[in-house]
Amino acid sequence: MNTPLEAKSSPDEIRTRFDGDVERFTNLETGQSATIDAPLTMELITRAAVAITPKISRCLDIGCGAGNNTLKLLKMVEGNCDCDLCDLSAPMLERARERVVKMNVGEVRVFHEDFRSVPLDAGRYDVILAAAVLHHLREDSDWEEVFAKMYRVLRPGGSVWITDLVVHENGHVDQMMWQRYAEYLIALRGENYQKEVFAYIDKEDSPRPVTYQLDLLRKVGFRSVDLLHKNSCFAALGAVK
Repeated sequence: MNTPLEAKSSPDEIRTRFDGDVERFTNLETGQSATIDAPLTMELITRAAVAITPKISRCLDIGCGAGNNTLKLLKMVEGNCDCDLCDLSAPMLERARERVVKMNVGEVRVFHEDFRSVPLDAGRYDVILAAAVLHHLREDSDWEEVFAKMYRVLRPGGSVWITDLVVHENGHVDQMMWQRYAEYLIALRGENYQKEVFAYIDKEDSPRPVTYQLDLLRKVGFRSVDLLHKNSCFAALGAVK
């Protein structure tokens, strides 16, 4: 990725792109076809959340999109579950709310803003989901602010589960993995599609290595961390408070 952080897309620019892509992201199986193993990682983070906390009463979905990850979690949860949904895109957020309300008997709240600015009570949540959203963070200070806030709003014993685009600490490994990802995209829809995906990643995203994120989770206070899955430039990981 060649675009410097200061020249990356603004939150408003990112929001605008996702505002026009609601229908695609509504499909649980194919909505994120550009993401390697998206259905698998969704399955892993939601199953891990339930394994850690069999009784989930309150969950938060950061960058919820059309609500796919929350819906997947609710299928595994017994009883009432209050759900808070947070996203920059109003159309995505409204679609997520509509879908979650249909299958959930708990309270559903929506927050149309950046997670960092949402006023949330400390110790409120049993589970936080953050799928394909953290790669939009820019400076290290942004990453630490978000991870520290996730820790603060989880109750003791609560957990956070992340799926995301990642880079690698070793430059040679990073180059190899991005080549592998390029081959996946070309096989999926051709070279033009691969170039299109890489172009918006370069403009919009600033991912960090898995190792960086695991270390940061420990730094802000999480007592245990786990890597659930990694394939090429995508990973699923989590931590328990």
